[in-house]
Amino acid sequence: MATTTAQITLSSSDLTSDALSLTATATLFDAGTTTGITQLEGLSRKTTTATSDVTLFDPAPHTTYGADKAHKVYIKNCSTTRSEYVTVKINSEEIGRLYAGDWMFMPWSAHDTDNDIVYTPSVSTSLTVEYMLFISA
Repeated sequence: MATTTAQITLSSSDLTSDALSLTATATLFDAGTTTGITQLEGLSRKTTTATSDVTLFDPAPHTTYGADKAHKVYIKNCSTTRSEYVTVKINSEEIGRLYAGDWMFMPWSAHDTDNDIVYTPSVSTSLTVEYMLFISA
């Protein structure tokens, strides 16, 4: 059984009146089981000079994605220019912006063929996004 662990640590000495120190850890399992996730797509990078939508994951041709799964998605904006961002969308709904160096890790349901994950760069200069999909069986 594969064991994949995701962890995030948030800390700050001046964001709140007390020091902030939060750590959360999760082992990635197939939906509703104790079997570790054993499939993934990535780790990959896409570089584009377009300011139109770029598709990262399209559930239409992939019968393995499906509904009722525990997929996880990682996306990172690799730019080092602070003003450059990518807008992340699922099914044309904006999730949010990832500015230079920002990243996200989230669950994803590919319950229908419209649930594409796309990003739109804010600039027409070369911008790279790093991404990976952990696929739940």
